[in-house]
Amino acid sequence: MNDHLINGFEHNLIKGKIAETIFELMFQESKKFSVFHFGYEYTAEYLAQYNLALPKEVLSNIRHSPDFIIVTENKKGAYLVEVKYRTHIDNQEMIDTARRLKERWNPSYIFVISNDGFYFTPANTIINKGKMEKLDRKWINSGLQTKYFKLVEDYLCHHKDKNL
Repeated sequence: MNDHLINGFEHNLIKGKIAETIFELMFQESKKFSVFHFGYEYTAEYLAQYNLALPKEVLSNIRHSPDFIIVTENKKGAYLVEVKYRTHIDNQEMIDTARRLKERWNPSYIFVISNDGFYFTPANTIINKGKMEKLDRKWINSGLQTKYFKLVEDYLCHHKDKNL
C-alpha cells in the first residue's frame, strides 16, 4: 500500500467506519437489538433540507451526538452509543470522552474496539471507575464476539500487512 497516498486523518476515518460497521452488524446479528444510526453525519443532511435556524447550542449538541441508538427487541430499553476504535485503551482519554458525552447525552455508552477485544461501558461508570469494562456476554454472546473479532483482526489490527 502506498502510505503517502492516505494521510492520518483519512486512515483514522476509515478505521472508525470499520469499527462502526462491526458494532452495527454484531448488535443486529444478536437479534436482541434494533440498531439506528444517530450521529451528526446521518442527521445533518436531513436538517439542512429544512433550512432550520437552530440555536448554536442545539447545533453543537447535534455535532457531538453519539453514533447509534440501540433499542431492545422488547422496546423497553434504548441506549445511546458512541463507537470508537483504539489500538489500546487509554483510560484518561476514555474518561475525557465519557465526560464530554455525559455533558450532552446522559445516559450514554461508549463502545470501543481495541486490539485486545471489545469494551462497552456506560459513560457514568467510566467516569466513576476510571476505566472501560469488557463487553459482557449478556449484551453479545461469546460466539458472536469471537466471530466479529476475527473481522477486527482482518481489517483493523493487521491492516498494514494487507494490500488494501
